[in-house]
Amino acid sequence: MPAWALTLAYWVHMAATVVWIGGLFFQAVVVSPALSATLPPEQAARLLRSLRRRFSPLAWFSLVLLIATGLAQMSGSPHYTGLLQIGNTWSAAILAKHLVIGLMVLAAAAQTWLLQPELERALLRPEPTGASQHSAQRYRQLTSVNLVLGLVVLALTAVARTA
Repeated sequence: MPAWALTLAYWVHMAATVVWIGGLFFQAVVVSPALSATLPPEQAARLLRSLRRRFSPLAWFSLVLLIATGLAQMSGSPHYTGLLQIGNTWSAAILAKHLVIGLMVLAAAAQTWLLQPELERALLRPEPTGASQHSAQRYRQLTSVNLVLGLVVLALTAVARTA
């Protein structure tokens, strides 16, 4: 692979990581606490719906970019010896990283295709219910879990880089 292509893959990979994990950080650490402290639940839910509608497509697009550029980087690495070949610290860290990313994808899928529709239906009801508040709480919890998993991915990346 030409050096310019590998450089481009690294840059796109880092940019997509910033969007995905940075977005999770912003949601979990900044937006959710600020909304619950300043807005009534219904207004907070409407604002979160708007933010989710803008962020979800960016997050999923970032994931596609991460997969594509990650495969390019992996194939260009001198440490890569083949699929599921765990012969060094780098390959063990990369395998662990991919397993954690798989968990992140599952959490994001649950948020996108299970919890978001529940929250959308809840906004159509005239009165908030305990179930809608429970769905919102599960959404926030999954965002926090996904953020922690994202930080683990960054740590595993650091391990792989120093191997």
